Amino acid sequence: MGRWVPDARGRLERAALELFTEQGFAETTVPQITERAGLTTRTFFRYFADKREVLFSGEDDMREQFAEIVRSAPRGLSLMELVEHCLVEAATAIFEPRFAVMRSWRSVVATDDGLRERELRKQQLASESAVEVLRERGLDEPTAEMIARLASLVLQTALSGWVAQATEQKHLATFVRESLVQLRSIVSPADDAKSILTSR
Repeated sequence: MGRWVPDARGRLERAALELFTEQGFAETTVPQITERAGLTTRTFFRYFADKREVLFSGEDDMREQFAEIVRSAPRGLSLMELVEHCLVEAATAIFEPRFAVMRSWRSVVATDDGLRERELRKQQLASESAVEVLRERGLDEPTAEMIARLASLVLQTALSGWVAQATEQKHLATFVRESLVQLRSIVSPADDAKSILTSR
């Protein structure tokens, strides 16, 4: 097995997720993953520090994809229009092609405290990355941070509804739009930050 093996990383990721789903994260070992993938443990540790990192190996690429979506968003959008545009673009380009994987991934992460903590850290890093790009677009720090956190909340709400489907009856972009409609119904235009502050 010293020769180059095509798509070794992808094979390990698929094998790990299958086993985590079938028998649980805690019960799955690295040798089981490599056996399922038809690879060696040496190959596994060439790509991943441990079995937990198999689940988070693509997060840097996803953050950069989302950052590029924010960078290339049209100018002149209102803040809420910007949130909707970026989240719908991300839903379509990043998440929707991976419905089955995301559904399994989130179910596995939900079973383990350490994985849930790692997922929260992932969300925090994604928000920090979004803040940087929003500041590049001219937003001040507090506004950029608020918009990034709002976008994260809407996305997580939409993702929860999306993966709760047994099959993809509705696209993630639809859940994003519905979550934003719900948000707007909670915070009416008359209750924006300025009117709240001036009423006190």
